[in-house]
Amino acid sequence: MHGGNWSAYQRQTGSMPLDFSANISPLGVPEKVKQAIRQAAEEVCRYPDPLCRDLREAIGEAEQLPPEYVFCGNGAADLIWRLASVLRNGTVLLPVPAFTEYRAALETHACRVQPYVLREEDEFRLTERFLPLLQQQASGETAGASGLSCGGREDAGNAVFLCEPGNPSGVTTDPVLLQKILECCAQTGRILVLDECFLDFLGNPEEHTMKRFLKEFPNLILLRALTKSYAMAGVRLGYCLCSDPQLLDRMRQSGQPWNVSHIAQQAGIAALHDKEYLEKVRQLIPREREKLKSGLEKLGFLVIPGEANFLLFRAARKKVEGSGVREDKTPVPYEGGRLAQNLYEKGILIRDCADYEGLCGGWYRICVSTEEENRMFLQVLEQVIQSRL
Repeated sequence: MHGGNWSAYQRQTGSMPLDFSANISPLGVPEKVKQAIRQAAEEVCRYPDPLCRDLREAIGEAEQLPPEYVFCGNGAADLIWRLASVLRNGTVLLPVPAFTEYRAALETHACRVQPYVLREEDEFRLTERFLPLLQQQASGETAGASGLSCGGREDAGNAVFLCEPGNPSGVTTDPVLLQKILECCAQTGRILVLDECFLDFLGNPEEHTMKRFLKEFPNLILLRALTKSYAMAGVRLGYCLCSDPQLLDRMRQSGQPWNVSHIAQQAGIAALHDKEYLEKVRQLIPREREKLKSGLEKLGFLVIPGEANFLLFRAARKKVEGSGVREDKTPVPYEGGRLAQNLYEKGILIRDCADYEGLCGGWYRICVSTEEENRMFLQVLEQVIQSRL
C-alpha cells in the first residue's frame, strides 16, 4: 500500500480528493518542466537514449560528480528493485519502520531481510546502538533483545538499507553516525544503500548528504528522486549515485534498457536547471510543517518532529518522556486505524501507516502542503474529531 491513490477515490466518488498521502512538492510542476514535456512530446517517435547521456551529464553537473557515477531509473522504485536483483539471495539489514518497497523488492529477489526496530522514544532515529549490531551481523552473532536476529549467513550480496531523512518518520541521522556506519560497512564488505529521495526538502541538504564519500567508498550508493522535489510523480524519474562501475553495470543489466522515457529525461534536465523553484519549496516547507505540527498537537496528537515534507503522528493516549511513560488525558478517539477512513469520507487522503513494520496501529503520515490546503486539512480534522466526542 502506498500513498497517492487518488485514482481509486475518483473512481468511487467521481471527484478529486485533497491528497495528503503523497509526499511531493506542494507547488506543482515547474513551468520550465511543463515546457520541456510539451517539447519532448513532439519527439516521442524515436526511442529514448537507453544510457540517458544528456540527463546524466546534467545530474553530474548539478551534483558536481562525474556522469559515470550516475544511473537513472523509472523513479526510485525502479532503482530499488534493480538493486534487489543485484543483491539476490543476500542478507540485508533494514531499520524499521521504513519505506515498504524495500522489503517487497528484497524478498521478491530471495533476500533475507533482518529488521532492526527503531524506538519511539528515540523518535525513530538511528543511534549509536546500531553500530555494534551491524558488527555482530558481520561476525555471525545474534542480538536477541534488540529486534535484530542474525543467522550468521555470509554472502557477497549483503547490504544495509537506510533512509535519510527517514520515511515515514521524517527525522535525520547524525552525519557523524552515518559516516561510522559507512566505514563499518566498508570494513565488513557490505553495500550501504542510502535513500536520499527526500533530501531536497531539508533546509540544509548539503550538511546531510553523503555524496562527498562516494569516491572513497565504492560500497556506497545513494538514491535520489526528482519526482518528489519537482512534483513530477506522474513522469517517474529517479537516479542513483555510486563510484563502483561494476555495480552500476549490474543494475543496468537487471532490467529492460529503455527504463527512462524521452519525456522523463527532458523533464529532468529542465528541473535540474530550475534552482529558483527548489529554493521556493525549501522556504515553504519548514514554515508550513511547523503550522501542521502545532495544529495536530493542539488536537491532541503526538507528532514526531520530522524535518522533511511530511509528518508522522498518532493518537496521544501515552507520551514517552525519557525513561518514563505518562498518561495523556487528551480525548483523541483514534487508538486504531479509523482516522484515515473518516477523513476519506470527507474527501481527504492520508497515509495509514498500519503496514509499516515497527509501528503499531493508529500511526498516520501526512504531507506538508500549501498554507490554504493545510488550513483546510486541520479544519476538517477538528470537525471529524469533534463528531466522535
